[in-house]
Amino acid sequence: MKPIIKIIISLILSFNFLFIHADEGMWFLMFIDRLNQRDMEEMGLQLTSEEIYSINNSSLKDAIVQFNGGCTAELISNQGLVLTNHHCGYRAIAELSSPQNDYLTNGYWAQNKNEEMKPNSLYVRFFIRMDDVSDRILVNFQMT
Repeated sequence: MKPIIKIIISLILSFNFLFIHADEGMWFLMFIDRLNQRDMEEMGLQLTSEEIYSINNSSLKDAIVQFNGGCTAELISNQGLVLTNHHCGYRAIAELSSPQNDYLTNGYWAQNKNEEMKPNSLYVRFFIRMDDVSDRILVNFQMT
């Protein structure tokens, strides 16, 4: 490919990045009403901010769990069934695998609860509440 064509393609691709807008990521749930509610309603959200995050009542926050200390997962049943990404459970799957039963390659499907396997290293943590601790932290860094 000629150098001038490479330069033109690079400029076109670079120009496209000027219009990229990220509108996702981690939000402070206790500020959801103030920061994100209106925008999400415009996109079709039908839940109230209280249904998403409530300190004192059940809300959507109660379905979100921390999976194995580093990933998020979603609680999807009243019996503790959670879903997460494959890479988040990779280590736990490897713990259950053996040369005879390579679950990383072949997968596994439990036909009933008795066939379910639980790796020793696997755990989930439930989200209880989120607090803004900025003032408590920043007081230690204020200049005197």
